[in-house]
Amino acid sequence: MPKNNQKVDLRIIILNYNGQFWLKKLLPTLKKNYLDHSRYQVELIVVDNASTDDSVKIMRKDFKWATTIESGQNGGFAFGNNVALKNNPARYVMLLNSDTEFLPNKQSDLDQIITYLDKNPEVAIATPLVELGDGGIDPACHRGEPTPWASFCYLSGLEKLFPNIKLFSGYHQTYKDIDTIHEIDACSGAAMIVRGSAMKKVGLLDENFFMYAEDLDWCKRFRDASYKVIFYPMVKIIHYKNKSGIKSSNKKTASITQQHFYKTMLQYYDKHYLNSYPKFFRSLVKYFVLIKTDGR
Repeated sequence: MPKNNQKVDLRIIILNYNGQFWLKKLLPTLKKNYLDHSRYQVELIVVDNASTDDSVKIMRKDFKWATTIESGQNGGFAFGNNVALKNNPARYVMLLNSDTEFLPNKQSDLDQIITYLDKNPEVAIATPLVELGDGGIDPACHRGEPTPWASFCYLSGLEKLFPNIKLFSGYHQTYKDIDTIHEIDACSGAAMIVRGSAMKKVGLLDENFFMYAEDLDWCKRFRDASYKVIFYPMVKIIHYKNKSGIKSSNKKTASITQQHFYKTMLQYYDKHYLNSYPKFFRSLVKYFVLIKTDGR
């Protein structure tokens, strides 16, 4: 971790809400497999969104090498991360989910991505390959812009039927070679590295999004400002996705999370597409959202 007055190259931000189980799994792998051998100055900040599971107590007892900040409320993903993004001194920042894991043998060596970003100033965001616990790719780390057409193809199953055809697979851009470094439209807030100087121009995460789509929105805003978003598969991080939320064993939590997911689709449409399509398009989107949130 950087000492006083040392320039910070990378600030890693982990947002926590009642995730002490995952923090205790992630932080040792992050330290052993990356922080202990990084040639850059890296600092780690854990922002706690008013947890009730003793997360803060555990952080300050067992992980004193990390900085713990209490946000004071569960204000959502964007709100919590913005606490640590404001007044950021680092050249780059990384949003990192607590339910992730860093792999040994330099598989999760973020230094590679920092070096790449240093050589490519037109790139504002880069993501490693985010792999699920079962070995498959987390599709959220390799996304296209969710236009109405791309969203329709994904939700109707056309993307799954024709994954290699660009016309139908724009939602996750599955027509691209995931073994190569290439440009994408958006990645996941579970593991994204952002250029600090670009962030000062584009702004922080939009706190109007409580859950979901704030990462999509951020990526779009960077692209609208003529920056690139890059997929960098030579670095890999494991994401134990859906251990809470939609596939949670708690049916009430799962239902609430699912409703957030679909309602956010409408919110994203209203922000970026409301004035670009005929009015009846919004009615169709809203109808679809109502069907999904009703569980039909």
